[in-house]
Amino acid sequence: MLRNIILVILFILIPFGYAFYLYPSLPQTIPTHFNASGEADAWGDKSTIYLLPTIMGITSIFVFLVLSNVKKLDPKRYANADDNMYKNFALFTVLFLSVLSLVIIYSTANAGIKIEKLLFPLLGAAFAILGFFMPKIKQNYFAGIRLPWTLDSEANWIATHKVAGKVWTIGGGLQFISGLLFKGQVVFYIFISLIIIMVFVPTVYSYLFFKKEKAAY
Repeated sequence: MLRNIILVILFILIPFGYAFYLYPSLPQTIPTHFNASGEADAWGDKSTIYLLPTIMGITSIFVFLVLSNVKKLDPKRYANADDNMYKNFALFTVLFLSVLSLVIIYSTANAGIKIEKLLFPLLGAAFAILGFFMPKIKQNYFAGIRLPWTLDSEANWIATHKVAGKVWTIGGGLQFISGLLFKGQVVFYIFISLIIIMVFVPTVYSYLFFKKEKAAY
């Protein structure tokens, strides 16, 4: 646990260190928001370079604490939940947020860089890795596909997360590839379309599984 805490602190501090390194060379006004085409559409003082790492850092701490203590926080207290898996999942989430911060800070400091060429492949890779975690997540109230049917039936939860794991791995891989091949609003619409499919397919599967279980009784 101590090792993970040290890594979390390190992951949180790295974006701050990068922002601190870039700060003296930044213009007085920098981009603070990017539109769907990857173009800057809002601006602010260069001191705002520290805002994103701060938000991501606070989010990272919250996510890490929740996921690392699922068995203590979850009212159902599932005895068969894998503590190490949740801790690794929490660590991966913090690492992802750290890398995401670095990518956005880099794009902010380099006006000629198209942020979507970095952001969408990164998000796609993250979803693909989440697909790997999906079948390993035991029934709980904090992580996974938390639908009325999956929370009510462990069999539904397991089956749904096996399907979701495959769908998310494939969908994330397609997002990664499209992020490398396309640009602007095209890659944005592809990304969103795949997100909808990745949510829709496991949800429908879970509901049909629920109906099948209900009919069996």
